Amino acid sequence: MLRVLLFVATNFAIVTVLWVVLSLLGLSAQTGPGLVIMALVFGFGGSIISLFLSKWMAKRSMGVQIIEQPQTPFEQWLFEVVRRQSEQRGIRMPEVGIFDQPDPNAFATGWNRNDALVAVSTGLLQHMNRDEVEAVVGHEISHVANGDMVTLTLIQGVLNTFVIILARVIGGIVDSALRGNNDSGGVGIGYFVVSILAEIVLGFLASIIVMWFSRFREFRADAGGARLAGRENMIAALRALQRVHEPQDLPASEFAAFGISGGIGDGLKKLFASHPPLEERIAALQNARG
Repeated sequence: MLRVLLFVATNFAIVTVLWVVLSLLGLSAQTGPGLVIMALVFGFGGSIISLFLSKWMAKRSMGVQIIEQPQTPFEQWLFEVVRRQSEQRGIRMPEVGIFDQPDPNAFATGWNRNDALVAVSTGLLQHMNRDEVEAVVGHEISHVANGDMVTLTLIQGVLNTFVIILARVIGGIVDSALRGNNDSGGVGIGYFVVSILAEIVLGFLASIIVMWFSRFREFRADAGGARLAGRENMIAALRALQRVHEPQDLPASEFAAFGISGGIGDGLKKLFASHPPLEERIAALQNARG
């Protein structure tokens, strides 16, 4: 998976840095209103900063080459497709880029729908015809127009807040139980150790909700791509992905959630997949009205 994992990883790193900084300044809190305020600051602060860094991270981690002035007929065509589709959806035209990856993939990112990036892989251009590429671009434009990155940020912020609060509540309960009658107020080392462990475990479980959201939004983006480029073209693009036997995930989770393909697993692994199985997506398009 590419996009969600990088987003979650960046978010976790930022929250950790904020927690360390506030602790060094003596501003951290263990209970009461102070804990709630700290959790809100950390929870939403980490996800919001990750959102604002998303496009910058994408360009550098994926090596995206931005098409500023199209140099070839194909670049001119791709540029025009993005311009036309973004105009149809009523958003400002995103930056257009290409990244070097042999597997067919694409993603969209950006802090808002009028300041976004749509990028396609070299593998996508090699494995799909223009009608299919146009459908993939429509899928990504739909992610942007639907505001999926902002919604993901809000969900991640809420989850971060609950994880931080619950982890410290659990840490306090365990620490108090370990000290028993020797409890003289304050907190012991057990609080910090258990809080950190609980935050890791709860964060892992919270990622299941993030991935569920990602899978749900894929169906909406597929429908959007079908409206912009035609249902049959969108289905053909998904079938092209099937022909290459489930391509590798994008290398960073920040972008996997809004890529055209992503991690697919069986059993418990499916809970952490950023995308539904391709056959389910194709079936949803075939069964859609209109």
